Amino acid sequence: MDYDNDGQVLNFVSGLVLGAVIGAGIALLMAPDKGSRTRRRLVKTASRLKGDAGDKWEELADDVTKKVDEAVRGARKRFS
Repeated sequence: MDYDNDGQVLNFVSGLVLGAVIGAGIALLMAPDKGSRTRRRLVKTASRLKGDAGDKWEELADDVTKKVDEAVRGARKRFS
């Protein structure tokens, strides 16, 4: 199991999500709409991004769980 690679993937995903949130926020704040409409769009976009980020974290957690299970099975085979 390559722990360093897992850390790099986690850092990349975290940076990607953070960048998307910041970019969406800046884009909405720079839009030439009324303040109330911009705030509604900002809340809607933030909610969507929150859901997307949660999905990505769940996928990452599943991948990590699978890798840990594989490592445990491999260790049991070696020491059995």
